[in-house]
Amino acid sequence: MAVDPRRISLLNNILVSAGPVVYWMSRDQRVADNWALTHAQNLALERQAPLIVVFALAPAFLGATIRQYGFMLRGLAQVAQRLERLNIPFVLLQGDPPAEVSRFVRQNAVGALVTDFDPLRIKRTWRDKVAADAGVACIEVDAHNIVPCRIASPKPEFGAYTIRPKINRLLPDFLTDIPQPVPHPYTRDNPPQPAFDKVDAIELLVDSLPVDRSVPETAVSPGEASAHSYLHDFITNCLSRYGDLRNDPNANGQSGLSPWLHFGQLSAQRVALESARASGGNASGASFLEELIIRRELSDNFCWYNLNYDRVEGFPEWSLKTIAQHRHDRREYLYSAEQFENAATHDRLWNAAQMEMVSSGRMHGYLRMYWAKKILEWTESPEAALETAIYLNDRYQLDGRDPNGYAGIAWSIGGVHDRAWGERPVFGKIRYMNDKGCRRKFDVDRYAGMWLFS
Repeated sequence: MAVDPRRISLLNNILVSAGPVVYWMSRDQRVADNWALTHAQNLALERQAPLIVVFALAPAFLGATIRQYGFMLRGLAQVAQRLERLNIPFVLLQGDPPAEVSRFVRQNAVGALVTDFDPLRIKRTWRDKVAADAGVACIEVDAHNIVPCRIASPKPEFGAYTIRPKINRLLPDFLTDIPQPVPHPYTRDNPPQPAFDKVDAIELLVDSLPVDRSVPETAVSPGEASAHSYLHDFITNCLSRYGDLRNDPNANGQSGLSPWLHFGQLSAQRVALESARASGGNASGASFLEELIIRRELSDNFCWYNLNYDRVEGFPEWSLKTIAQHRHDRREYLYSAEQFENAATHDRLWNAAQMEMVSSGRMHGYLRMYWAKKILEWTESPEAALETAIYLNDRYQLDGRDPNGYAGIAWSIGGVHDRAWGERPVFGKIRYMNDKGCRRKFDVDRYAGMWLFS
């Protein structure tokens, strides 16, 4: 099955030539339901050429710890095993990603390089360097969004209400079943050495990585198989109640799929297809699809068109104005980044949310908003609040360093994708949240009791 050409972007003006086709896997770390892998295999089959999948492991990435590296690498080991059954080599490169990918392409006389779409600045820089240096046709495929980010909108959107009709208009074109890779019939005489040639190779690699180990790994199981198991469990047991329970951290009403979606171990398109079939268009299903499709893809739009997505300069004009007017307002409480990290505030609900994230690598979606807004309220400046929130989110969350995270924090602290509200101290016209509002939605004391021991 051909990939819709609107998913595909040419990163340079070099034509595809003879030689192996390489899929540089990055954001979408899966074999099933992967439009980028499908396009790479289609190119290889058309040219009767070998297909190779590579992953470039950076020695450091935006503050990630062994918690995130371990989850990712164990998922990649499963990718390697699944690809091996399809006669497709998987090669793990280590070092500076653009340098290593360019070197691999040159050394292996590659005819075309296919890679994933990613709106983050660092990934865009990597892709641009490879496209300029590798001397080979470089092709980007948006396998992460259901409606490709570049196609959904040509500009930054003000909010969900402006991007929603654009995405909904295109959904019938793009929310289709997804072709699966087939055993590849063409191989090289001297194929690359496999990345994980024995069962314990992945554990040796994880143990040897020179990354921060002060944040331990979690019990969340990585990989495609676990992702699909969690998806099935959510659809069977929780989807019908999603609309009623999604804002209650005690109810286990959310999908919990964000770690697998972030690492691309699970396709959002597969989640949407299965959820839509199961819900039959009921209110809970529609509520879930709004979060999965509209809100997720709004986050990619934000990071793609706003290169200041993690800086105060990326906030809307009205927000910057109200921030300036209230910059020097008196704060009732002021905490350092270390106090926030250690959950040492006066607020038991905030401390519990922080401890949930530190302990489990997750935080309930509703509490993420409260958590970030209180950092703004208890920090000396919006700049310090944004820096602290991103640092903590990316250090402890399994799904850190993600457009959803950057957009969510920018919404909470800077009013991105929101409107101006009634003016109040510190916040100005940025939406306010407090403990009383949380208590109206769920049993705050019960939640705090689960994560705090004193």
